[in-house]
Amino acid sequence: MVMLVRTVLLVGGLLFILIGASFLLDPAGQGGDFGLTPKGNQGLSTIRADFTAYFWVAGGAMVIGAWKRKGDLLLVAAALMGITFVARGLSLALDGFYPGWMMPMAVEASTVIIALFGSRVLPHAALVPDQADTL
Repeated sequence: MVMLVRTVLLVGGLLFILIGASFLLDPAGQGGDFGLTPKGNQGLSTIRADFTAYFWVAGGAMVIGAWKRKGDLLLVAAALMGITFVARGLSLALDGFYPGWMMPMAVEASTVIIALFGSRVLPHAALVPDQADTL
């Protein structure tokens, strides 16, 4: 079971890293796939930087957490995707529904579930008291 969870985390994380790379290399094209239209160079820069960082941090946390068996890193991906899920739900309530709204929310919810589950079954770093605490 642990090996299956680690594999799903690893594959999902690699997918997020690839999505982040697509934002880095083609922000206008990838942004369009996400319903974003950049306004000039500032828009391109924002899509390129923010979305690359978002997907690389989430994906990197999943890959490193799964590979090195560090459950605490998976909480980073769970937090990012959880906040995204809640914000998207708020947007649906305030702005209304749109075609295809279920797919991104399903991906975000699935990521939160698998990352939290992985965090529970994989070990966490031991908390070691600071030298200052022992003085």
